[in-house]
Amino acid sequence: MIDVVLKKGKEKAVLQKHPWVFSGAIEHVKGKPANGDIIRLLDGKKQFLGYGFYNDQSRVAVRLLEWNEDTAVNEDWFRQKVRTAVAGRAHILEDGSTDTCRLIFSEADYLPGLIVDKYADHLSVQVLTSGMQNAMPVIIDELNALLKPTSIFDKSDATSRSHEGLETSNVLLAGTHPPELVMVKENGITYGINIAEGQKSGFYCDQRDNRRLLAAYAKGKTMLDCFSYTGGFTLNALKNGAALVTSVDSSALAIETLQENIRLNSLDSAKHTAIKSDVNAQLRKFKESGDKFDIIVLDPPKYAPSRSALDRASRAYKDLNRIGMQLLNSGGLLATFSCSGAMDMETFKQVLAWAALDAGKQVQFINQFNQPEDHPVRSSFPEGEYLKGLLCRVW
Repeated sequence: MIDVVLKKGKEKAVLQKHPWVFSGAIEHVKGKPANGDIIRLLDGKKQFLGYGFYNDQSRVAVRLLEWNEDTAVNEDWFRQKVRTAVAGRAHILEDGSTDTCRLIFSEADYLPGLIVDKYADHLSVQVLTSGMQNAMPVIIDELNALLKPTSIFDKSDATSRSHEGLETSNVLLAGTHPPELVMVKENGITYGINIAEGQKSGFYCDQRDNRRLLAAYAKGKTMLDCFSYTGGFTLNALKNGAALVTSVDSSALAIETLQENIRLNSLDSAKHTAIKSDVNAQLRKFKESGDKFDIIVLDPPKYAPSRSALDRASRAYKDLNRIGMQLLNSGGLLATFSCSGAMDMETFKQVLAWAALDAGKQVQFINQFNQPEDHPVRSSFPEGEYLKGLLCRVW
């Protein structure tokens, strides 16, 4: 096994069990590991620190897996991590009202770069690191043995793969190809999920708890669901008696799937309007026409992929929320989210305070939204906490 030696004084984060080692912290590498190889990490005094994946093309040159020198990172190690992750989610699926969740969440489950989502009897995986790419034959074999899925489909089309020297992938890994729409249940609502062509891994199961929480406010209310995708917030609100829901998304496929989901659940389509449009442009149209809503959901894509983009992202979040606040009836509710890991909750609150000033509104934060338990956050890896949201009452 090749040794990677840290510069003097760069071992603090590793000793605190943080799994990332940046290239600038490395003093030298003894040998020539291939990208994705497992290496031994040493401090400046040549003392053992951990085992991890190595990649000299990535800013994160080492992704640590194991801190115990006596524990071999081998096939059995990977199988055990998969079994532990899957077992920890089993109770989410027990009552039958939900059959979709995240089974493996990358660093949170000690498998950096691996995401596995369960959609009924199909699995969708994203492989984002070269080391995990090397481990996939074992991972696939273990997932097949544990769950016997109808298919395992590779949705590794994230641009972050290029940072690891990997090409994108969108192929069947095991089983039979998933149908155009895989039927899943979440909170007792049925969704048609397009695994092969849908965004990310096919569905955003990280909003499961938040959809249910917000739906409790929807009875008899008018709601605007922005960046609605296939209708998670829309369907929960309609099921809970919303008077009228307007959904806006720029994707024709998402809108088409959303409308099919309304039919699947026998919801009243007369209480729903779908608009294919850029959200920011549509919000300006609503403002010009004087439209108002009781509840507005703002769930945009990631505006800040890194800390360097945070200032620009903060301005984008502020402008989006400013116009959202102006479209609410007095005392209305704004459910607003950020999935940018670089933006913490306190910064997000400050951005909303600026938006309120610009909009001439008074705002109360009455609840907080978080990612659900199948998206856990390791205490030593706070970067895993990416989804945050606020429920605001606006006057």
